[in-house]
Amino acid sequence: MNPIEKDIKFFYDVDDETDSLEHYGTKRHSGRYPWGSGENPYQRSGDFLSRVEELKKTGKFTEKEILEQINTTLPDEYKMGTTEFRVAQQKALHERKALQYDQIRALKDDALKDDGLKWTEIGAKLGLSESTVRSMYNNGIGEKANQAQKIAETLKAEVDKKGMIDVSEGTNLVLGVSEGKLDEAIYILEAEYGYQRYGVGIRQPTNINQQTNVTVLAKPEYNQKYAYEHQGDIQSLGDYHSDDGGETFQKLQRPSSMSSDRVAIRYGDEGGLDKDGVIEIRRGVDDLSLGNSHYAQVRIMVDNSHYLKGMAVYSDDVPDGYDVIFNTNKPSGTPKMKVLKPIKDDPDNPFGAALTVAGQSEYIGADGKKHLSPINKLREEGEWDTMAKNLSSQFLSKQPIKLIKQQLNLTLADRKAEYEEIMNYDNPTIKKKLLIDFADTCEGNSMTLKASSFPGQSTKVILPLTKISEKECYCPTYENGTQLALIRYPHAGTFEIPIVTVNNKNVSGKRNFGNIQDAIGINSKVAERLSGADFDGDTVVAIPISSKVAVKATAALRDLKDFDPKTAYAVPEGNPNGVRLMKKEEKQKEMGIISNLITDMTLRGADEKEIARAVKHSMVVIDAEKHKLDYKRSERENGIQELKKKWQIRVDEDGNEHFGGASTLLSRRKQTVYVPERKGSARIDKETGELIYKESGRRYFDKKKGEFVDAQQKVSLISMTPDARTLSSGTPQENLYADFSNELKALARKARKEAANMKGLVYSPAAAKEYRAEVDSINAKLESVIANKPKERRAMVIANANIKAKIQALDLDPKLDKKEIKKISSVEMQRARDSIGASGSKTRITFTDREWEAVQKGAISDSKLTKILNASKSDEIVKRAMPKTATVITNAKMAKAKAMLANGYTYNEIAKACGVPESTVYSALNK
Repeated sequence: MNPIEKDIKFFYDVDDETDSLEHYGTKRHSGRYPWGSGENPYQRSGDFLSRVEELKKTGKFTEKEILEQINTTLPDEYKMGTTEFRVAQQKALHERKALQYDQIRALKDDALKDDGLKWTEIGAKLGLSESTVRSMYNNGIGEKANQAQKIAETLKAEVDKKGMIDVSEGTNLVLGVSEGKLDEAIYILEAEYGYQRYGVGIRQPTNINQQTNVTVLAKPEYNQKYAYEHQGDIQSLGDYHSDDGGETFQKLQRPSSMSSDRVAIRYGDEGGLDKDGVIEIRRGVDDLSLGNSHYAQVRIMVDNSHYLKGMAVYSDDVPDGYDVIFNTNKPSGTPKMKVLKPIKDDPDNPFGAALTVAGQSEYIGADGKKHLSPINKLREEGEWDTMAKNLSSQFLSKQPIKLIKQQLNLTLADRKAEYEEIMNYDNPTIKKKLLIDFADTCEGNSMTLKASSFPGQSTKVILPLTKISEKECYCPTYENGTQLALIRYPHAGTFEIPIVTVNNKNVSGKRNFGNIQDAIGINSKVAERLSGADFDGDTVVAIPISSKVAVKATAALRDLKDFDPKTAYAVPEGNPNGVRLMKKEEKQKEMGIISNLITDMTLRGADEKEIARAVKHSMVVIDAEKHKLDYKRSERENGIQELKKKWQIRVDEDGNEHFGGASTLLSRRKQTVYVPERKGSARIDKETGELIYKESGRRYFDKKKGEFVDAQQKVSLISMTPDARTLSSGTPQENLYADFSNELKALARKARKEAANMKGLVYSPAAAKEYRAEVDSINAKLESVIANKPKERRAMVIANANIKAKIQALDLDPKLDKKEIKKISSVEMQRARDSIGASGSKTRITFTDREWEAVQKGAISDSKLTKILNASKSDEIVKRAMPKTATVITNAKMAKAKAMLANGYTYNEIAKACGVPESTVYSALNK
């Protein structure tokens, strides 16, 4: 038996005569000084720490190589990983110091005697200098070395009480100790008491495709499988609660209700059809105030049993005796409560909508006290135009080739200029961070195929105007006479694009809406053209028309005139003919099939009548489940199978033809494929910039197959396709998009390669001293962010438990009711954050000017700065890292400027986008 194995056996309390360690599945550690024995056990040639120190002194071995040598002496079940190895060394070192301290203290009495040992003799006996002996004794080094043991006792008490606790990042701050001390304490509990530490993936409530990995410390009897199955039992170290105990109005509350006696109904035949979904509110009513907004998308509870859903606007035409008018398309005579929607069974979220604290407000009632307003805003004025302004391929791919090429080239020019700009930053750590972010953006863009926006493009929520022409709109953010193309998603084709002219002199618009920011007033006939949009919060993309932005809009399809799917394909009451009705779970699939068909037909040049057949069927499919329509008859009568055979032809790698299913790049980009399940984060190949994923190797028992199978996961097909042209059917539009996707992927690889091979920031002790106050301030901000993480993880655990309970109580199907569950998840996550005082504002760091100076001067180490940047706002980093306005324009920015000029941007807009003076742009572009 070799010395190291013997020492490790002693560490695990295994007798020297025992031939095998295989029965000791839990690492145990008894005895005060386990790393050696004898008079000076820490110096024994064969002990663990001494062996490590000997190997280090040679200077020939890396830490990894030393660990490999140590592990070769141990049975498999006792081999250590890097982290465990480091903690084991730390613990051994602390125990050595504790032993030395005990020996010094024991010899001290003898040293004070006339015939006893002197300080120099104690040092000689222990192999230490006299100054070291005195220092250790005077500073209580041994007591300090025992701190980890004391922390371990605190942790043990918490685990014994709670069963499982989260000991991930930030937990050390709860105890007020360093991360190293906490790790050592956890190691003690594992080694001495058999407590278990493992990782558990907690699903993020508001993003089910992502998970947060939590390190759990549990009682010996709770294994990892138990933790996964009982995630709701994972507790925090300490007890979290609201910061203010609910004294101030900061928590999402159950909505208050108003009386139905205050609500008047304007039916469809009375004018309600032209304003379907609009909630008109009397001005000056305290409890129904919209605050500083002219309009908002709201939910209002009525009689504690029903609710109003739609766009709320102020009105001067509310009848006496009422405070609200609700506009509906339902006919006169429909009972009021049949017009309103019944509330959901969920008592915390009766609307089934993603409510927020910011959407609720208080007012002072007649009794002089604060009360909760019945108004619950989902979105209000100023929030619509913050939406992304890029162009979906669903719209752009149906436009002329020239326009497609123009926008894709602009997008690429913009990305290349952004890359060049990042490469000009002088701080390598910031540069590396931004390059990785940039690469991720390019990679995502290569899959979504979205292009840059047009000049002046914006997103507007639609509001109804009865006294305006079908060819006009009211929109104060554009000049009078501006022509706008309006696009609504989902977008079937150019026949759904109305062109309207801005008329801000419209009296009705000025009186009802005033100087609105991100809304557009239109006639209801225009809304019909926008694939049947209504006024309960639907939005459009507004694109100013010019000589350089010639959006193609064609006449409405004649075959769709007066077509109403609800009447044409209605199934008689009771379904006497036994028609096959659409199931809830089939709707999404059927909509995907017909949407892909329309896309493929458009790209391949189908005529108007054929497109109309497919669009008719899509209109039936979208309402089939809700209104019980005979979608199978629609499929037959509109010849959908015939259209698939004609327009969805795909040739596979072996030359075989296939009919039906996505057959062009624009439809196939949404397809997924299965790959071996991935583990952890991807690493970057330094030679190619490619992402390399580690496979989990996990296997599980498949009940259907009756055997163990390798775990897999779904990923985007286009992400796994080296050349996007292989997904194209060969149309010019597809090939433009394929080249676009390939160039973006190449740019992403280039950025990652640069980042992977980049050296970090050189730390400057002098700068750290000069900017000591700023460094302390930044560290405090980082600590605040980290301290919030345990609360955020605890909020996730609480939210997930509540979401699961509500899914069961409401009998929701995770596969069929995704939209409903998403709304519940959003609300429950906010409620959980409120309950424990987790603060979203503490999750991002902002810098003062002098703090940024400290960063740039190297006052913070590379590793620390990386953590700080990951906890900062990306847009602020970009803004601060960007060099001051230059007087020359680079080649990449020149390409971007030319592309923008070709697209109709002004010199002023180009200068701002390129970060140079307008005169520089003018000079460069007119050479």
